[in-house]
Amino acid sequence: MEESIWGRRIRAFRKLKGYTQEQLASELGLSVSVLGEIERGNRVPSEDLINQISLVLNVRKEDLSSIN
Repeated sequence: MEESIWGRRIRAFRKLKGYTQEQLASELGLSVSVLGEIERGNRVPSEDLINQISLVLNVRKEDLSSIN
């Protein structure tokens, strides 16, 4: 999958669920800069992190990776 797809989808769901970058990063145990890099497509999240994000945001993992 194109790296930026993950970031765009994570950012969209984060905003939809009402999280700031700071709040989501804190929930995930990440720094805001790492989350920002993921959302900008400069860093690819690990499978474990994708699972964590889907749990915190209460979305299916498949929804985070959907190209639609």
